[in-house]
Amino acid sequence: MSSLVKERFKPMQYMLLIYSAEGAGPQPGTEEFGPFMQAYVEFTQTVREAGKFVAGDALQPVATATTLKVRDGKVETTDGPFAETKEQLGGYYLLECNDLDEALKYAAMIPTAKDGRIEVRPIEVYE
Repeated sequence: MSSLVKERFKPMQYMLLIYSAEGAGPQPGTEEFGPFMQAYVEFTQTVREAGKFVAGDALQPVATATTLKVRDGKVETTDGPFAETKEQLGGYYLLECNDLDEALKYAAMIPTAKDGRIEVRPIEVYE
Protein backbone atom coordinates (compact mmCIF):
# COMPACT_ATOMS: atom_id res chain seq x y z
CA MET A 1 0.00 0.00 0.00
CA SER A 2 1.43 3.38 -0.93
CA SER A 3 2.11 5.97 1.77
CA LEU A 4 -0.57 8.23 0.22
CA VAL A 5 -3.19 5.48 0.56
CA LYS A 6 -2.05 4.69 4.13
CA GLU A 7 -2.33 8.37 5.06
CA ARG A 8 -5.80 8.65 3.53
CA PHE A 9 -7.14 5.71 5.56
CA LYS A 10 -5.24 6.49 8.73
CA PRO A 11 -7.55 6.30 11.78
CA MET A 12 -8.25 9.61 13.49
CA GLN A 13 -8.11 10.34 17.17
CA TYR A 14 -11.30 11.49 18.87
CA MET A 15 -11.62 13.03 22.32
CA LEU A 16 -14.75 11.86 24.11
CA LEU A 17 -15.40 14.44 26.83
CA ILE A 18 -17.68 13.27 29.63
CA TYR A 19 -19.99 15.93 31.12
CA SER A 20 -22.52 15.60 33.91
CA ALA A 21 -23.97 17.68 36.71
CA GLU A 22 -22.29 16.98 40.02
CA GLY A 23 -24.64 14.77 41.98
CA ALA A 24 -26.31 13.36 38.85
CA GLY A 25 -26.14 9.63 38.32
CA PRO A 26 -25.19 7.01 40.91
CA GLN A 27 -23.22 8.42 43.86
CA PRO A 28 -20.44 6.79 45.92
CA GLY A 29 -21.87 4.83 48.82
CA THR A 30 -25.13 3.98 47.04
CA GLU A 31 -26.17 0.54 45.86
CA GLU A 32 -26.14 1.74 42.24
CA PHE A 33 -22.57 3.08 42.32
CA GLY A 34 -20.80 -0.30 42.12
CA PRO A 35 -22.57 -1.41 38.93
CA PHE A 36 -22.09 2.08 37.46
CA MET A 37 -18.32 1.93 37.98
CA GLN A 38 -18.24 -1.66 36.73
CA ALA A 39 -19.84 -0.42 33.51
CA TYR A 40 -16.89 1.97 33.12
CA VAL A 41 -14.43 -0.89 33.69
CA GLU A 42 -16.23 -2.92 31.04
CA PHE A 43 -16.34 -0.01 28.57
CA THR A 44 -12.61 0.60 29.02
CA GLN A 45 -11.94 -3.10 28.47
CA THR A 46 -14.10 -3.04 25.31
CA VAL A 47 -12.20 -0.13 23.71
CA ARG A 48 -8.83 -1.59 24.77
CA GLU A 49 -9.66 -4.99 23.24
CA ALA A 50 -10.90 -3.27 20.07
CA GLY A 51 -7.54 -1.48 19.77
CA LYS A 52 -9.21 1.94 20.00
CA PHE A 53 -8.02 3.10 23.43
CA VAL A 54 -5.28 5.75 23.52
CA ALA A 55 -5.91 7.30 26.95
CA GLY A 56 -8.65 7.99 29.45
CA ASP A 57 -9.04 9.25 32.99
CA ALA A 58 -11.51 10.77 35.40
CA LEU A 59 -10.98 14.28 36.71
CA GLN A 60 -11.04 15.36 40.33
CA PRO A 61 -14.20 17.31 41.37
CA VAL A 62 -14.66 20.83 40.00
CA ALA A 63 -13.92 22.27 43.44
CA THR A 64 -10.26 21.33 42.80
CA ALA A 65 -10.08 23.26 39.50
CA THR A 66 -8.05 26.41 38.99
CA THR A 67 -8.50 28.56 35.90
CA LEU A 68 -5.56 30.60 34.62
CA LYS A 69 -5.29 33.49 32.20
CA VAL A 70 -2.48 35.84 31.22
CA ARG A 71 -3.35 39.49 30.59
CA ASP A 72 -0.70 42.10 29.82
CA GLY A 73 1.99 39.69 30.98
CA LYS A 74 0.32 39.12 34.36
CA VAL A 75 -0.87 35.66 35.39
CA GLU A 76 -4.30 35.62 37.01
CA THR A 77 -5.84 32.54 38.62
CA THR A 78 -9.37 31.86 39.76
CA ASP A 79 -10.61 28.97 41.85
CA GLY A 80 -13.03 26.73 40.00
CA PRO A 81 -13.78 25.87 36.39
CA PHE A 82 -13.78 28.36 33.51
CA ALA A 83 -17.54 28.25 32.93
CA GLU A 84 -20.42 28.32 35.38
CA THR A 85 -22.63 25.53 34.09
CA LYS A 86 -24.78 22.73 35.47
CA GLU A 87 -22.74 20.07 33.72
CA GLN A 88 -19.03 19.83 34.40
CA LEU A 89 -16.24 18.01 32.59
CA GLY A 90 -15.64 14.88 34.65
CA GLY A 91 -13.32 12.81 32.49
CA TYR A 92 -12.37 11.79 29.00
CA TYR A 93 -11.41 8.99 26.67
CA LEU A 94 -9.05 9.46 23.76
CA LEU A 95 -9.81 6.86 21.10
CA GLU A 96 -8.40 6.10 17.70
CA CYS A 97 -11.36 5.43 15.39
CA ASN A 98 -11.84 4.98 11.66
CA ASP A 99 -14.38 7.81 11.46
CA LEU A 100 -16.85 9.94 13.40
CA ASP A 101 -19.55 7.28 13.20
CA GLU A 102 -17.31 4.78 14.97
CA ALA A 103 -16.37 7.38 17.62
CA LEU A 104 -20.07 8.11 18.20
CA LYS A 105 -20.79 4.39 18.54
CA TYR A 106 -18.26 4.13 21.36
CA ALA A 107 -19.35 7.42 22.95
CA ALA A 108 -22.89 6.04 23.25
CA MET A 109 -21.49 3.15 25.33
CA ILE A 110 -20.04 5.44 28.02
CA PRO A 111 -22.18 4.99 31.16
CA THR A 112 -22.57 8.73 31.81
CA ALA A 113 -24.27 9.15 28.43
CA LYS A 114 -27.45 7.98 30.19
CA ASP A 115 -27.64 10.97 32.57
CA GLY A 116 -25.05 13.40 31.22
CA ARG A 117 -23.54 14.24 27.85
CA ILE A 118 -20.57 13.07 25.83
CA GLU A 119 -18.90 15.60 23.54
CA VAL A 120 -16.99 14.00 20.67
CA ARG A 121 -14.25 16.00 18.96
CA PRO A 122 -11.64 15.02 16.41
CA ILE A 123 -8.08 15.69 17.52
CA GLU A 124 -5.63 17.62 15.37
CA VAL A 125 -2.46 15.58 15.82
CA TYR A 126 0.72 17.56 15.18
CA GLU A 127 3.65 15.34 14.34
